Amino acid sequence: MDAGNVKWVRLGDYIEQCDERNHSNKYGIEAIKGISTSKTFIDTKANLDGVPLQSYKLVAPRYFAYVPDTSRRGDKVALAFNDSSCTYLISSIYCVFKVSVLDKLSPEYLYLFFLRPEFDRYARYNSWGSAREVFSWGNMCNTMIPLPTITEQQKVVNAWKAFREIKEQNEAKAAPLMQVCQSYIQELKHKYPLQEIGPYIEECDERNVDLSVRLSQGIANTKVFQAPKQVALNSKSDKIVRTGQFGYNRATTRNGEKISIAYRTGADCTVSSAYGVFKITNEDIIEPYFLWMWVSRPEFDRYARYMSKGSAHEFFEFDEMCRVKIPLPPIEIQRAIVNIYKCANEAKQIAEEADQLSREVCPALLQHVIHS
Repeated sequence: MDAGNVKWVRLGDYIEQCDERNHSNKYGIEAIKGISTSKTFIDTKANLDGVPLQSYKLVAPRYFAYVPDTSRRGDKVALAFNDSSCTYLISSIYCVFKVSVLDKLSPEYLYLFFLRPEFDRYARYNSWGSAREVFSWGNMCNTMIPLPTITEQQKVVNAWKAFREIKEQNEAKAAPLMQVCQSYIQELKHKYPLQEIGPYIEECDERNVDLSVRLSQGIANTKVFQAPKQVALNSKSDKIVRTGQFGYNRATTRNGEKISIAYRTGADCTVSSAYGVFKITNEDIIEPYFLWMWVSRPEFDRYARYMSKGSAHEFFEFDEMCRVKIPLPPIEIQRAIVNIYKCANEAKQIAEEADQLSREVCPALLQHVIHS
């Protein structure tokens, strides 16, 4: 089978199943991984206290692993490629394999093939079973893949590696900077007296009566604005959140034990009339980003839930917001901490964008190679 000048081959002729176990207990709990449908290894959520690890399978560097059971996974296959220098442990019910003809097929190129949504659809369509549908090892081997020259494969792989390098470099920058921010904020509680923020904030209740603000937003418990789950029919009653103001969901019930609050840095938007909106009245006393960093801490989530009142629904009202106490160091110190955070967040965003691009651009490049 050919597409353009690229031949299609049976994958089973280029891969080999592996079943090496952790019999000697060389690897411990820290090596155990799960496999996600986003095609990555993830830290396991299972309680492994007292669990013997001898039966766990080894996934060496440049090896693949996948979950044959494809049921109830959002029409995706849980598969991952070990692009690290470490050996992982995975469940004995998972399947491990490697590329056996490295001069013909690059493992990284094969991984990019697996990242394509077409492979998920193919694997789901070719999964068989009643209570559970399985994409067996035989099905995997019968998969047809495009096989350009190893040189053409490497061009696509090099682009993917460039994105991965950007991701890893920026993750390495972001982690210590975030840690410094959290450390400074923790120290401030012991260096400066806690003060109520009430004297420095003011409630806002501007409505979108003339429908001049077209952007409607919700607020996530991750402390950011997001697309709303539903838009009110009568949006004239929606509250406006101007750039530089805070918006928050007063209701804290059934919200993952968190409060949804965010600082608006983008264009003016509207939120539900049930939400609260406020602004800082003196930014020479409280830096808005500094306050946002404070309310983004898990400790504030716990505080807001504890101070919420109600019966069927519990609310964190504006008067309670005014009673929130924070340390208020000199504004120069607040701004210095905020600048460190912004640098860390920028690095984190670059890493996330590089990761997303590696998953979008590289499969597109692969598609180009296939049809060239």
